[in-house]
Amino acid sequence: MTQDHEKFDTAMAAWQEWQEAPWGRLRYTLAEVNLMRHLDDGPGDGPLRILDLAGGDGGDALRLAARGHHVTVVDHAPAMLAAAEARAAASGLSDRVSCVRADVDALPADVAAGDFDVVLCHNLLQYVDDVPGTLARSLAPLKDGGLFSLMAINRHSAPLNIAVRQLDPTAALAALDTDLLRNEMFDSDLTLHTAEEITPLLETLGCTDVHHYGIRSFCDYLTDDARKYDPAYYADLERLELATTARHPYMHTARLFQLTVRKHPTS
Repeated sequence: MTQDHEKFDTAMAAWQEWQEAPWGRLRYTLAEVNLMRHLDDGPGDGPLRILDLAGGDGGDALRLAARGHHVTVVDHAPAMLAAAEARAAASGLSDRVSCVRADVDALPADVAAGDFDVVLCHNLLQYVDDVPGTLARSLAPLKDGGLFSLMAINRHSAPLNIAVRQLDPTAALAALDTDLLRNEMFDSDLTLHTAEEITPLLETLGCTDVHHYGIRSFCDYLTDDARKYDPAYYADLERLELATTARHPYMHTARLFQLTVRKHPTS
């Protein structure tokens, strides 16, 4: 991992504000809806054991715990984990959410061999240097036939975002040929990926039944951010995003891509 956890600790206030903003709410709502497409197809024999890698302050975990599942949040930033524990306690979900401080590339033995039903790897890949290795280590705790959900910033969205938001076609042109993006909130240089690049890696690692979703296909290209806080407008925007998250071609230019796959049973 190239990331220093202190950067995440000091950015907590800005991160929590982002989560409560319309674009943050859409990110979690769409991810949850897409997961439910597949979790609802499961065996239905009780709560699932879910591992949320780089789960931060529990944005995904709390939604899944509220549905009755047991979620283990792994993160390397103490402030994030403390916030996750506080949010779980405030929501009455402490018995369904547990937190483990660890790096995804060095998971504790009991987590790495946890035989989880579901593993989430949301917004981690842009921070790592060894993508194939991180994917392999992320899949290791998942039981055969289990669901793996991966989310990352979509490189295809970067030139479009720059052209529309910054009105800078020259910078957008330059963005066509780079996979780097600066994240000011966490003071980090990110490496961007595409679903088309990551899917073959997952298949090489034994994953099947690939589904590609787009997260925020329209929101990030609407320049009137203030209007997104209007409840009626937000409701209309959410309906639009839900209608296009799995609809071609919108997932290809969405700000984030989400891939869900099944881990192939070993012979």
